Amino acid sequence: MIKATPTAQLSDAGVSIWLDDLSRERLASGSLQKLIDEKNVVGVTTNPSIFQAAITSGSDYDAKIAELAAQGAGVEETIFEITTADVADACDLFAPVAAATNGVDGRVSIEVDPRLAWDTEGTIAEAKNLYKKVDKDNVLIKIPATLEGLAAITATLGEGISVNVTLIFSLDRYLAVINAFQAGLELAKENGRDLSTIHSVASFFVSRVDSEIDKRLDALGTDEAKALKGKAGVANARLAYQMYERLFSTERWEVLAEAGARPQRPLWASTGVKDPAYPDTLYVTGLVAADVVNTMPEKTLDATFDHGVVTGDTITGIYAESKAVLYALDAVGVSYNEVVALLESEGLDKFVASWKELLADVEGALATARKAS
Repeated sequence: MIKATPTAQLSDAGVSIWLDDLSRERLASGSLQKLIDEKNVVGVTTNPSIFQAAITSGSDYDAKIAELAAQGAGVEETIFEITTADVADACDLFAPVAAATNGVDGRVSIEVDPRLAWDTEGTIAEAKNLYKKVDKDNVLIKIPATLEGLAAITATLGEGISVNVTLIFSLDRYLAVINAFQAGLELAKENGRDLSTIHSVASFFVSRVDSEIDKRLDALGTDEAKALKGKAGVANARLAYQMYERLFSTERWEVLAEAGARPQRPLWASTGVKDPAYPDTLYVTGLVAADVVNTMPEKTLDATFDHGVVTGDTITGIYAESKAVLYALDAVGVSYNEVVALLESEGLDKFVASWKELLADVEGALATARKAS
């Protein structure tokens, strides 16, 4: 009997593996298809940093940029055309997975312009534009979980558009995200939409929580502080799963479920380990439970496939221990609320900076193409 690979074991345990990367080269070379075939990848997530890296490295996009330059396209139109084309092609690649899972997996995510994160109406308009342009049933529109984003999430879902809510760091904000999701489905139901076709994931970030908290624990320098290093990210995510279990077993949810609604699955994001002192599969094998998504950079995916030890569910039933970690952090003087607010701000700043770099690079490429023609 052939022993199942760790990624196959994850799938069997109810974890959907999505790749946190996309590029024209991945699509054209067949490397993405290979990950589907060999490493149980059933979806893809993108973000502004991923597109910035893809478009500005190598020459895969030169011909398309030259074509758009000849048509007189501006820089924002060019980026819109390039990114939506990659996502549409990836949606086609994952269409068989989407069909086999009734749309639960086989999903490809594309994010609204990160500069709109504090603009509710602008986000709603951009979400509709992206959805219309990609024109694939298995696309997810990514909307950041800012306070302004919450109303946009509800409105977008109400239009029947599937959403990946991103940049969630705190349990309080996750609670608000679930509420925004359920309100969106209630609106969609009022609008006469088929709830069974609307899908959503809530992207809860993991490793960045440890990176920021560990820095503060090191600064404290006490034995009590050092003993808490590397524990906050997993504990925070486990408590998010407890919230998921609780809020998707309420009367409010039952009404939506009876109308065909599917729950918004928790998605573990930022699962690449930043500290080499920690096991490189920490945020994969430590966060196994039914009906979750783990979106991994390829390095983490490869490490998991190579030597990940999957021991079944590592979330449910560990809630008291997880709460104890957060209480202990508070006791040594690390403010959870301060950390999560900073992480949201930094996460958005990073995506806006990547987007601005991308705008500048593509503007330069368009200018070069126009001179050459």
